[in-house]
Amino acid sequence: MEFPVWLTFFAAAWAISLSPGAGAIAAMTAGLNHGFRRGYFMTFGLILGILTQIVVVGAGLGAVIAASSLAFAMVKWAGVAYLAWLGIQQWRAPAVPMVSADPANAEVQVTRRQLVMRGWMINAVNPKGTVFLLAVVPQFLDLQASLPHQYTVIACTLAFTDAVVMAGYTALAARVLSVLRSAKQIKLMNRTFGTLFIAAGALLATFKRAA
Repeated sequence: MEFPVWLTFFAAAWAISLSPGAGAIAAMTAGLNHGFRRGYFMTFGLILGILTQIVVVGAGLGAVIAASSLAFAMVKWAGVAYLAWLGIQQWRAPAVPMVSADPANAEVQVTRRQLVMRGWMINAVNPKGTVFLLAVVPQFLDLQASLPHQYTVIACTLAFTDAVVMAGYTALAARVLSVLRSAKQIKLMNRTFGTLFIAAGALLATFKRAA
């Protein structure tokens, strides 16, 4: 991939990462509930989900999902169900800080591995990501050059921008955590983010396969 082409894709990658969506909501929720250091493990999962999508598209499976109504619907509704489940879980979360009061207890409630897996599921089971990669990535590919090398560059670029942007979202929410004191405030925040997860799932449910 030539430098001018990569530079254009790099700019597009920032726009993709900064755009609000399920990943941003997940990063902020993790920062709110667990603070920055633990919450950032959600971002590792989100990045793994992106890399999974790139592997799927690179292997040609993305084209199958985009072309098959059944495959697309299965992936889409799996993503909808998972986001709705996350929203319900957040709604039902206890109105107590998961950080600062008892770090050992927070470790028992949600482990770093669980945060990584949640992040991975959010981005991996998202047909919007697959269709986006199928629509946008080919514009930056040189079909006469090594495709694995180009996909590697694309994957590293998306991983970098997401790592930086989600760090910002996580840190922002973690700062909010420090001012939350009452159970009423925490309950309100839990239900706000729970509603956002459910709304993201509802939005995904309206997403249709391109003709």
